[in-house]
Order: sequence, then C-alpha cells, then structure tokens
Amino acid sequence: MDDVVIGIDASTTAVKAIAFARDGKELFHAREAYPLSNPKPGHFEQDAEHWWTALLGALKQVAEAVGASRVAAISIAHQRETFTLIDHAGKPLIPAILWLDERARPQVVRLSAELGREAIRDWSGKPPDPTPALYAIAWLAEHQPQALDDAAALVDVHGFFVHRLTGHLVTSTASADPLGLLDVKNGTWHPELVAAAGLRPDQLPELVTPGTICGGLIESVARLTGLKAGTPVVAGAGDGQAMGLGMGVYDEGKSYLSLGSGVVSGCYSHEITTSDAFRTLVSPTGSGFMLETVLRSGMQLVDWIVRTTGSPSAAALEKAAVDVAAGSEGLLVMPYWAGVMSPYWDGAARGAIVGLSLDHEPKHLFRAVLEGIAFEQAIASEAMETQAGGKPAAMIAAGGGTNCALLVRIMATVLERPLSVSPVNEAAALGAAMLAASAIGWFASPEIAAEAMATPPTRHVDPVDGLISGYRARKAIYRDLYQATRDTHARLEALGKA
Repeated sequence: MDDVVIGIDASTTAVKAIAFARDGKELFHAREAYPLSNPKPGHFEQDAEHWWTALLGALKQVAEAVGASRVAAISIAHQRETFTLIDHAGKPLIPAILWLDERARPQVVRLSAELGREAIRDWSGKPPDPTPALYAIAWLAEHQPQALDDAAALVDVHGFFVHRLTGHLVTSTASADPLGLLDVKNGTWHPELVAAAGLRPDQLPELVTPGTICGGLIESVARLTGLKAGTPVVAGAGDGQAMGLGMGVYDEGKSYLSLGSGVVSGCYSHEITTSDAFRTLVSPTGSGFMLETVLRSGMQLVDWIVRTTGSPSAAALEKAAVDVAAGSEGLLVMPYWAGVMSPYWDGAARGAIVGLSLDHEPKHLFRAVLEGIAFEQAIASEAMETQAGGKPAAMIAAGGGTNCALLVRIMATVLERPLSVSPVNEAAALGAAMLAASAIGWFASPEIAAEAMATPPTRHVDPVDGLISGYRARKAIYRDLYQATRDTHARLEALGKA
C-alpha cells in the first residue's frame, strides 16, 4: 500500500520510530532507550552500538504493528553535535562524544585564538562553545591522535545510521551542520575548520540536502527489522531543526519554542546572518536558514528545584506557586546551572539566586525559576528577532514544559505575545516524516508536506496584561545579573582549581 512513512528521532536517551499517515496522524510509536555514560566530570559518552540496537528494535516494532508493505520511506532526526569515529566496516572506534560534553573548553580557547573567534562564528554559524563537535574532535587530536588517524570516517548520528541502513557513507547538511565543521553559507565542509579539528577530508561523509534519498534499506537490515529491502532512507535533520518543521515553522512569520530539558527557540531566515545572539543553522527544508537560541537549563532546572527542596512533585510546587505574586517576593534566578550559550557563550557561567530571605519558601523559588527562564528567553528572542527582521506573528510552543500552565502563562507575559501550544508530542519525528513524504513524491516540497501534515494548535495562551509592566522592569534588572556575577564566578572557579 505504501501509505506510511517512518520518522525516527534518536534523542539523547532513546530512539523513537513513529509511523505517520499522509495527513500527519501518528499511527504507531515505538521507543527503545539506551544508557548515558559520565566517566569523568564533564565527559558524556554513549556506545553507538546501543543506538543501533535500539533503532533495530524500534523499527521492528513498527514493521510488526503497521505492516512492512505499508512503509514507503524512512527519515531521521537525531541529537545534534554528537559524533563517533568508525572503521571501514562501520564499527565504532571510540565511545560517541555527546553534545553535553564539556571536555573541550581548552580547545575552544585555543582555536578561537588561532582562527579568530568571529571567523569561526561566521564560517560555521556557531559562536565558539564546547557544544559543536569541532572542539571535541580537536581534543581527540591532542589526546587520542591514533584513534583519529585510524578512523575511516567521523559520523554524526544521522551518518552512522544511514551507513548501517544503506551501506552509503552519507549525511544531511542539516545533520552535519551542528558539528561546527560546515561552511554554513554554502553547505559544504569548510577546509580550514576540518584541518583545525585534525581531520582529513577523506574522513568525512558525503553531504546531501535534507529530503534527498540516501539509498535503500539493505537486505541484512530488512531481515532484522521486518521491513522491505530497498525501502528509501531519506536525509533528515538535527532534532532542533526537524522539530521546528514538525511544528509548522518553515518560513518567515513563525517561530518555535521548545520547553524541554533545555529551552530552544528558533525562527526562519531567507538570508544568512550570524551573531553572538544566536546560532545559524541549515534549514531542514534545504532552503534558507534557522536562527536558534539555546538555554541549557530548562525543565531539568525545574526538576533540580523539586529534588533539592524535597517537594513531592513539580505539579505540587506549581499548585503552590500559582498563589505567589509575580516577582516571587523579590527573588531573581539566573538559570545558568549548566553554563550559558547564547548570547554570552560562557560554559563556565553558573546560576545565581538573588534576594533570598527567611520568608521565602520552595514555592517562591519555583516561581522565580520559571520567571528566570522566561526573562532569559525574552532577552534571547529580542536579540534574535531584531536581526531576523522583527517579531514573528506567531510563536508555537512544544515540549514537556507546556504541561506546566504557570510556566506557559509567565512565558507569554514576559515575551509580551500570545503562545500557541503544539498538540504534537513528537515534533522532531514528524519533521523527519515530512521530509520522507516529500522525497517519495507525496508532496511537491518539504514546505507543502509541512503544511499538509502539521496539526494546527488548539490551545492558545495570552499574556496577562496587568503583569507586563512589572515583568518589564524586572527583566531590565535581570539583564544586568550576568555581568554583575561573571567576575565572581570566574574567581571562584579559579580558586577551585588552585
């Protein structure tokens, strides 16, 4: 029948393989988890074979549930910046180094000095920061040079899967881009960045635009999964860009806001523009660019507050915090528990709680955390949208944080705009499915696929007008917190190393 496409989302914790119909309806959802290793402080790794086992298991579940004959194509979204080295047979040579990893801070400093911080940003679209793989690869060149020299290829998650599924060493420009090795303007490997990382050009996969058929499913994988041999495997995108596409953000006028473990926002730009205020990424449609801000401590900070205060749940704290007045009785929280990316790009930055008194309770701290996240997002959005041509008419929110009604209301008020909440739980997988649907001819383009398959939001949250002016004033104070605490944090970190 060929009436189903599979969107894969290989996240930091699990592979999800989801069957979608032509109208974007989710038909079946399979999830296979894998572990995360933290062998040393700041080191975060995974075994790429765990990804593969999880993918095979998830695809097998989908094939059994919907029938292999119905599956017309497969496409991949995945955790970005994460990579591994493989030999000629596709076997991993090292544990995959994840986007969470912070071991390469010294390499960020060194390469910024050698190449020029602004040159790196303008070539790659990414201000120097430990997150892009460029710096972790340079770390390998210094600490494990033999492994890097012996590798047949360096692959992102997408490239690893495509190689195993089809036998072809191919990845998408929208998947490889977050590695920090790409000339973002031209969609090609940047020779100076590749050389700075310590790689040879022959160690890099072929690049294709999102929505390109990379190859057909090989016979051995078909036997393991129950899918048809030759099923097209379509180039996808990193999970952030794919999520935006799945939420219907594929042109100017809309932006997305993901309230997950981290908080990610993005908007489309026809023209390339680079800045410290955001990251510039290849669009998942293959046309134009996505501008993106990232706050690493989002809902994981909410979880931290729940654990640290000994509260029974986030829901219980939210219920109590609803009655706390805006401003949290004088508390301000700067949510840099995991450093800061845009706009300061300071991995050594740390969070701050300002204004504590004996009168404050966990409910005040909970609300102050939500407000701090919202202040941070508002400042980031203002900077990004100023350079992108103005405030988009619509912002669509998704992620686990949308289940916290108080957060969404605070966010809408601080951002001073209505928020629409996406009903799609798995937007990254849906974005991948849209690319698959376009590639096999169901739709004339990824944009038309997105228009047809995206589910319009039905929940809308308006700003609380009476709170806007007060939040505006607090945001102005919040804006000064980073500079006020930066030197103190740096001195404390230096003291800790002494």
